[in-house]
Amino acid sequence: MLPLRAFLSNCRAASAVEFALLTPVFVLMLTGMLAYSIYFGAAHSVQQIAADAARTSIAGLNGRERDALVAAYIDNNAADYLLIERARLSYTIGDKASDPSQYQVSIDYDASALPIWNLYPPLPLPSKTIRFSSSIRRGGL
Repeated sequence: MLPLRAFLSNCRAASAVEFALLTPVFVLMLTGMLAYSIYFGAAHSVQQIAADAARTSIAGLNGRERDALVAAYIDNNAADYLLIERARLSYTIGDKASDPSQYQVSIDYDASALPIWNLYPPLPLPSKTIRFSSSIRRGGL
């Protein structure tokens, strides 16, 4: 009976058992943090594209010129923003419907290619479309 008692009271492998139990949880949490940070980085880039494009509209003298400037800005610079693919981005531009003295840029980004969708399915996940709008008062009004 003494060898059994000695075996049960032995604590030398306790840390290995704790490591084996906690490592999968830690790896899952780390993977989730990385995936969500990539998603939030892409969302921040979409927000910045909308704000920068709205600021670009100030240089236009009329509606058509504003639209051309903003469309050119988005087409030429969207891929330069972190985590953004230009092909997955769509936008609507023009005067704000509720206030014609405001110019509005709305950006939709299809985020379905980001690695967050590879996480464990029961986890709560954000929308696959990142959507931001930015408006700016037109000058001279």
